[in-house]
Amino acid sequence: MADFVYYVGSSLDGYIAQDGGGLAWLEKFNGVEGLGESYRTFEEGVGCVVMGGDTYEWIREHHPGEWSYRVPCWVFSHDELSADDGADVVIVRGDVAEFAEELRRDAGENDVYIVGGGDLAGQFLAAGLLDRIVVTYVPEVLGGGVALFGGRALLEARDFRLVGLVQRDGTVELDYRVA
Repeated sequence: MADFVYYVGSSLDGYIAQDGGGLAWLEKFNGVEGLGESYRTFEEGVGCVVMGGDTYEWIREHHPGEWSYRVPCWVFSHDELSADDGADVVIVRGDVAEFAEELRRDAGENDVYIVGGGDLAGQFLAAGLLDRIVVTYVPEVLGGGVALFGGRALLEARDFRLVGLVQRDGTVELDYRVA
């Protein structure tokens, strides 16, 4: 069965993007040996991607005319959005739990990749749907921005166990599975 996986880069103080979606602070680490390979290996096991409307719009704005995902993409948004021609994109509204079985079905034997943003990842966490979190911390402090899980409080704490740790040139990739 497909796992729901949040694979993300974060600042030391727990932000995945600056206000407005800026990622220049994170992109500085694209050349760190092993980071790209780690992502490509992860991506090979993905059968479906999920993202919020802001993330979807950021991708479209910063990579016009190209769609980088080869698998179905689900976008959770309150806004009226359209899909690019040729992109396998479904735009939905509602609680993430309502769509969990459809997402798993789309992913098949592979994983559901929660791309972001933090608020959407927080919704999956709150619904008890996060099976795995892979976060790479980079040695930057932003002081604000888009929080790793959207800054939402949980009604009940969720326990995870560390199953992998890789240090690369000042970055640390932590791989957690639900306990």
